[in-house]
Amino acid sequence: MKKIALCLSLLLTAFASNTFADDSQINKSLSKIGLKAESITPSQISGLSAVLTEHGIIYMSDDGKYLLQGALFDISGKALKNVSNQILVKKLDALKGSMIIYKAPKEKHIVTVFTDITCGYCRKLHENVQEYNDLGITVRYLAFPRHGLQHQSAKDMQSIWCSATPNKSLNLAFKGEKVSPIKECKIDIAKQYQLGLQFGVQGTPAIVLEDGTVLGGYLPPADLLTMLEKHGE
Repeated sequence: MKKIALCLSLLLTAFASNTFADDSQINKSLSKIGLKAESITPSQISGLSAVLTEHGIIYMSDDGKYLLQGALFDISGKALKNVSNQILVKKLDALKGSMIIYKAPKEKHIVTVFTDITCGYCRKLHENVQEYNDLGITVRYLAFPRHGLQHQSAKDMQSIWCSATPNKSLNLAFKGEKVSPIKECKIDIAKQYQLGLQFGVQGTPAIVLEDGTVLGGYLPPADLLTMLEKHGE
């Protein structure tokens, strides 16, 4: 019995050492190309690790020699399922407390929208937010100042998210009302913007489905509902 326990202990130690060495080698390889891993986790494909960087998800062989960039999809079901962004979905849910949410009374679907108050199609989407809600779609907003964090729009969105009544402030901003500046706030839209970059957002609005799939651009309420139903959400 003692021999079995000793063998198991040695195997576990060897496994842990190999895992550490793999992560170490991946980090070493990443440093050569100017990247840093936020996290390294086993992927759905044997021999590949999913690596979260500030630029999004990439895949690397466990020996650190090979790198793959692009989304990984599970095609075993009725619809394509993006498994790459599942890591990011956890980060998305962690930001729920700082989202501006328009909840559907009879919620069937939830989408998260990276938005910008200077974006015309974002304004159009927001004008229809009640219709989305009526169709059972809850809309959750995160800020994505497309002109960068130093632009006035970023400062305005920071103030909106920090407002005592953020939903009302966002409504007014999309109607063209001037945003009242708020200097101090616990919410940091830089985190929202960074997450958008990790999702690969390049323009607004960007609609993120519950499995992490990103739909770029505006979709009318009926079209979004059709998309969600086809997607199986």
